[in-house]
Amino acid sequence: MRAARAESERLRAFVEREARALGFNVVGFTTPDAAPAAPGRLAHFLREGRHGTMGWMEETAMRRARPRALWPAVRSIVMLGMNYGPDEDPLAVLQAKDRAAISVYARNRDYHDVVKGKLKQIAGKLAAKCGDDVKVFVDTAPVMEKPLAEAAGIGWQGKHTNLVSREMGSWLFLGSIFTTAEIPADRPETDHCGSCRACLDVCPTDAFPAPYQLDARRCISYLTIEHKGPIPRELRAKMGNRIYGCDDCLAVCPWNKFAQEASEAKLKARDDLKAPALVDLIELDDAGFRGLFSGSPVKRIGRDRFIRNVLIAAGNSGEPALVPACTRLLEDEAALVRGAAVWALSRLLNRDRFEALARRYRPGEADPQVVEEWDSALAFIGELVP
Repeated sequence: MRAARAESERLRAFVEREARALGFNVVGFTTPDAAPAAPGRLAHFLREGRHGTMGWMEETAMRRARPRALWPAVRSIVMLGMNYGPDEDPLAVLQAKDRAAISVYARNRDYHDVVKGKLKQIAGKLAAKCGDDVKVFVDTAPVMEKPLAEAAGIGWQGKHTNLVSREMGSWLFLGSIFTTAEIPADRPETDHCGSCRACLDVCPTDAFPAPYQLDARRCISYLTIEHKGPIPRELRAKMGNRIYGCDDCLAVCPWNKFAQEASEAKLKARDDLKAPALVDLIELDDAGFRGLFSGSPVKRIGRDRFIRNVLIAAGNSGEPALVPACTRLLEDEAALVRGAAVWALSRLLNRDRFEALARRYRPGEADPQVVEEWDSALAFIGELVP
């Protein structure tokens, strides 16, 4: 028994060394059954419909809630975190209305590729050392990384439902290695939010029904990334210039005083994605979009959804210089883009100019949703002084 325990401890130390050598900042160990409250919280989230159009969350709920449903043979789980802290205040760009705010995590290479590649290296060495089976997961698989990371002692799920680390603040990418090996588990981390509610109060769309609860349907990250249709009109003005994701609730966390800048070069922000000009983004065609965001997580939403988001930011900008591009997009092939262009122009033009555009473009519009955008915008602009 002592020999087995000693071997498990050596295995644990081996994984920690390998992980830190590859740039992971935090490492923790847990068991498949260490987050017993997670299935209930997930069930409540789904029952309330707070997952919005993310139907895959319902489809994978059973595997997501219980690691052994995903892989019955798993005995231990290694949770790893890689810091992606920004080198500047990510909220500063929100004041530059002619610029676009892209979430910190999406300003360079897709972290799924970066993290998963490193996880595979560690897992391969672990399997070779102990002879046990391994599987690696980043968040494209149905794994509840945050509850497992809390159980592994890496951090705790804050009131914004994201993981918070006492060492790294809110800026951590998570990955996991499932293994059939027996590795001693860490103690779970405890909640250190206290009475603070900074993350709840800063949310521009009131996406938190209560502390530790998120309604994705009101979350800007969901709206700009996961939601495929027109963004609800009542939330558009609240989005400001956020065109891909939102960092507000992460950035205001007081625990970020301990955060560090990202050390992995592929996770450091590209200069051209820190605060790109809306005028440079709004006319991107598919080839231009793919070229600009090659290797970036932004690429996965496609050009049409991206331009939809840019048009919302354009409408919130008050910038007359964006009117010509918005007008050209009234004839875009994608109805999603045409509808967003209608909304943007209703915010950028006075009543006479907008009604003139409506007389020209609305009669030829075939898509019912875009016609509805015209009618809604005409009703809105009819209330304004010419």
